[in-house]
Order: sequence, then structure tokens, then C-alpha cells
Amino acid sequence: MMRILAINPGSTSTKLAVYEDEKLLFEETIRHADAEIIKLPDLADQLPYRLESILGALRMNDFKPSELDAVVGRGGMLKPMDSGTYIVDEHLLDDARSGKHGNHASNLGSIIAAEIAGTHQIPAFIVDPVCVDELIVEARISGLADIERKSHVHALNIKAVSRKMAAELGKDLDDTSFVVAHLGSGISVAALRKGRIIDVNNAENEGPFSPERAGGLPAKQLVQLCFSGKYTEKELLQRMTRQGGMYSYLETKSVIEVEQQAQDGDKEAAIILKAMVHQIGKEIGAMATVLEGKMDGFILTGGIAHSDMIVRLIQEKISFLGKVFVRPGEEELEALAAGAFRVMIGQEDAKIY
Repeated sequence: MMRILAINPGSTSTKLAVYEDEKLLFEETIRHADAEIIKLPDLADQLPYRLESILGALRMNDFKPSELDAVVGRGGMLKPMDSGTYIVDEHLLDDARSGKHGNHASNLGSIIAAEIAGTHQIPAFIVDPVCVDELIVEARISGLADIERKSHVHALNIKAVSRKMAAELGKDLDDTSFVVAHLGSGISVAALRKGRIIDVNNAENEGPFSPERAGGLPAKQLVQLCFSGKYTEKELLQRMTRQGGMYSYLETKSVIEVEQQAQDGDKEAAIILKAMVHQIGKEIGAMATVLEGKMDGFILTGGIAHSDMIVRLIQEKISFLGKVFVRPGEEELEALAAGAFRVMIGQEDAKIY
């Protein structure tokens, strides 16, 4: 029996779970008060606080870290890499700590995993971080030589649901092709050919708008806005990535709230929802052309896929192209533990950063 601790740090929470092989023993979400996080603006300063909160949760569940066989953390903003499970080594930790490829709370996943693993002489891993990059060459071309398209994708959940869907179809992931739409606070629509993400909209600044992200914008008007003096660079980036999308129109990031407003007759709420679905459908159709229509189907996943209304509207747009499978939610802790488990039992080889 393999006991694996999975850790997923977010901006204001830390999620953890312990699995015995593929069976969940317990799961917990630790909420961090804004007042506590504000006092610790640097990720390095948060390490002792987050680590103690995890160890405290283990104690509350009568679980000893010495009983673990491995620890796996959410991969953060790292250099572009292939999909897979990676050993947490000093090279990886250096990049996670320095934030040279970007600063995000998920960078703490590998750092915390290494701290716990080092104490107990067990391996630490990360699995399918957002920087997974398997794009084909032509997908990197932006149309302006100064700019290269980059992969920024919800790889962990996309790969996990694709693997499960392949198994349901009686196939291996490498023998399937899907268009997967991860619908959450950010939206990734990915074309998977033989299990590899060969094209995807960068979830930070391309593709459909989401509850908080602006998605792809009209380029000339965006340039004019940049030079208008209305925003600083930092303010505009914040508006595009955290205060854009649905929020910029309706001042809420809650899809549930906007759905209710639409059902209660709010015409603007109804139009914004319809526009978001319109853009999601267009992006899914575009990725179907990347696969030349040769695929096993479409997968709708992520938190927004819990919405029957939005799923129905998307299905009405794309079902003529092929089968639509709905796998709502984000089973990220399970996906992290499963990646580590596959390596621990020799089903996959661990990769080196």
C-alpha cells in the first residue's frame, strides 16, 4: 500500500488529501484569512505558515507524516515542459522559489512537498503544471514576429479527465484525441492528439472570456487603451486577468449569481452569459479543425461545467461536430496523487526538470 499526500496551494486556501494507493483516506481545504495572507506578501514568507497549517490538518485527522510514502505538490509557474510527473529537485525548487517564470501561490506546491519529503526521506513530485507545453510548431506562430504564442493551460485537470474518458472508452490516453474545454475562473480549450496538447488558447490572455479574465481582445483597440493614460501597465494587466470578463460587465465572478439574474429577467446578465457561451463554442470549433475532425469527442470540464444551463447551451452549438462528454469539476488532488502513484508503482517513469 502506498500512502501519498497531495498538496494544492491557492491564493487564499491550501487543499490537501491523503490517498492509500488510489483510495481517498481524507481531504481538507484550509481557508487562509485575508488578514494573514496580507501580512505575508512574499511566497517565501508564507512557507512556515502554510507548512504548519498542513501538518496541523494531518494531526487533526490522526495521521502521521512518517506514514507517508511520497508527497506530491501542485506544479507552479515553471519553464515550459512536457506533460508528466516530475521529481522535485534543486533545479525545480530554484525556479519555484525565485519566481523567474512567474509568481503564483501554486509555486509553493513543490516547495512544501520538498520540505515534508526531506524530513521523512521520501520522494517529492509535481504533476502536469500550468506550464505544460506540447504545442506543435505552427501553433506557436502568432502572426507578429515579435510575439510567440505560449502554452498556459489547465493541464492537470485536462489530462486527468482525458485519461479517465479514454479508459471509459476502453482505450489508452495515447490512443485517443479530444477537444477539452476546462471552464473555470480561467478557460482553456485544448486540442489533444494521442494524449498530447498540441494547441490551446493561453488561459491568461487568449480565447473566450471567463468570469474574471478578458480572453482575446481586439488588438488595435487594446493598443489604444494601453496608450490612453487611463491605466498603468500593472493596472491594465490586473483588469484583464482578474477584473475582466464577466466581472468587468456585471461586477461579480459568480456564474451561479449571473444565471439567477438572467432567469429573473436581467437582460444584461443574459446577454453576457450568451456571449461567453458564444466565445467558448467558437474556440471549441476552432480546436476541432486543429484535429481535422478526427477525434473521440468533446469533453466539458471545470467548475462551470456544473451549470446545466451553460452546458446545454454549449452542447446546442457543438453537438453537430461529435459526441459531447461532460465531466464537471476539478479533481486536482486526485490527479496529483494518481500521477505520483503511477510513478511509485512503475507504471510511468518520473521525469527530470
